[in-house]
Amino acid sequence: MTESIHKYFKLGVIQWMSHPPADRDVLTSIRQIACDDYFDAIEVCRFSSDEARNEAKRMLESAHMTVCYGGQTRILGGPNPNAIEENERLAAEATLKEAVDEAEYLGARGVAFLSGKWNPETREQAFAQLVKTTRAVCDYAAKRGITINLEVFDYDMDKAALIGPAPLAARFAAEIRTYCSNFGLMVDLSHFPTTYETAKFVVRTLRPYINHFHIGNAVVKQGAEAFGDMHPRFGFPESANDTPELIDFFRVLKEEGFFCAESP
Repeated sequence: MTESIHKYFKLGVIQWMSHPPADRDVLTSIRQIACDDYFDAIEVCRFSSDEARNEAKRMLESAHMTVCYGGQTRILGGPNPNAIEENERLAAEATLKEAVDEAEYLGARGVAFLSGKWNPETREQAFAQLVKTTRAVCDYAAKRGITINLEVFDYDMDKAALIGPAPLAARFAAEIRTYCSNFGLMVDLSHFPTTYETAKFVVRTLRPYINHFHIGNAVVKQGAEAFGDMHPRFGFPESANDTPELIDFFRVLKEEGFFCAESP
């Protein structure tokens, strides 16, 4: 590819991961990203105060950025959307609906989340519970013109989420799309090694449902520094992704029709 990547993709950054709260104030972070003309998009998450949320909204509107909302932070360490216990599942549904409200206020048209922990003996029950949660959130979001994206994570390494691997994610997406047209999947290059899959396998398996990509790296060697879902830089010692893997990933995306200048 000799053309600018911006011709085919809206390039963004995950604000709270690029600038963790302990290192940088959220509004300082958003201002820095919004003023950087390399970025077309930004992913934000829950704000701690109305004042910060209002100021972020003002800046994002001024910058004309594509805004995405990360509901993953509400689930990690919080209620499980596929919990067998119904009250916990309902709590997850409620916080994801709150995420939709916050996303709408910020001008985001997409909300992402992930599935929760699971046990092998109750996987099918958990799958059914996640269907209930997702359908309810999608129905709520549809009234606001917002898309819901489930991010595919590892199932036995770090986050140990119910969805993936890719074939299970495809099964789940097909089930939800039967009822909800505003549902899709988010896939992350850094998660392919953690689900023991390749870019070609994941993208081709999930092609009809993919709305959003994350592009990162992971270390999957037990005992190595940054093991798990830690998102180190490309080429980090003993990590899975570097320039060759990134090239392969973009070749697959091009083959599968994701290089679309008319609708990046």
